[in-house]
Amino acid sequence: MAPLAIGLGMQELVILLLIVVFLFGARRIPEIARGLGEGIRGFRTSLKGDEEPTKSENNDATEP
Repeated sequence: MAPLAIGLGMQELVILLLIVVFLFGARRIPEIARGLGEGIRGFRTSLKGDEEPTKSENNDATEP
């Protein structure tokens, strides 16, 4: 079988955006985008294998 080629034009993107706004509401979209961005950032960090401690972890380690 041949791979499915998906070409989205401007009209299709506008329709998809309207459907998303209708389903989730305009107020929830930034929350969803923020969560998606944090998830992608965490995934990339785990792929790199960077184990940099965060600022709060540094503060916990220096306290007696």
